[in-house]
Amino acid sequence: MQSNRRHASRCRYAPRMSDDAPETASTVPADGAPAALNPAYDDPAYRTAVVDLLGGLAYSELSAFERLTEDAGSAPTLEDKVALAAMAAGEFTHFEDLVRHLRRLGADPFAAMEPFHAPVDAFHAHTAPSTWWESLIKAYVGDGLAADFYREIAAYLDTSTRELIIATLEDTGRSEFVVDRVCRAIEDDPRIAGRLALWGRRLMGEALSQAQRVAAERDALTALLVGGVDRPGMDLAAIGRMFARLSETHTARMSTLGLQA
Repeated sequence: MQSNRRHASRCRYAPRMSDDAPETASTVPADGAPAALNPAYDDPAYRTAVVDLLGGLAYSELSAFERLTEDAGSAPTLEDKVALAAMAAGEFTHFEDLVRHLRRLGADPFAAMEPFHAPVDAFHAHTAPSTWWESLIKAYVGDGLAADFYREIAAYLDTSTRELIIATLEDTGRSEFVVDRVCRAIEDDPRIAGRLALWGRRLMGEALSQAQRVAAERDALTALLVGGVDRPGMDLAAIGRMFARLSETHTARMSTLGLQA
């Protein structure tokens, strides 16, 4: 019984962002796009980089919508089904905002998303959950890592684009939902904590592998990292520190669940 109480004391929802992630409130209008295109878009290389970034984020949001919809279908209670369906609706709204902005830039949203099919789909193929609890951990840990990665890159963008991305990455309620459900499950059966901790480590490894693949293969995103707008880029050491911060944030999420990273 004391073990259960120990878990309960550690399982408190405490969302945490990277120290470098912008925390400003979004000023993006209801149509999901800045009021006017930033002069930075006059640079073709910068515009290409932003289109690439938004294309990757849009596909990630679409994928999140699909998976949350599937999870809602297998939810154990009606309350869980409604909660996950609402989260899925929020992700699709984010997706529509990104598509709208891509079109405003004169880009084809589907062409912009195409290069990200393989890495995103590969991550999901390698991390297919086998239980309800694994699907919840994936929604919290896997999607959280992806959001952290995009926030890191957004720090090198012009203000209006950065605010659009930060608004897109707003939590749709999944963090609090997952923490509550997983912590309750661990209290009921502490034996599942070990399995879920191993699952979280696997998600971390796969997510970092795919993030590094995207950063290495997409020249436009690499250009943003090594030299952004209105600020210098990162050298190799700084990029290494970025991935270290992603790892630290993952550890914090796992700790919130009462699991060892």
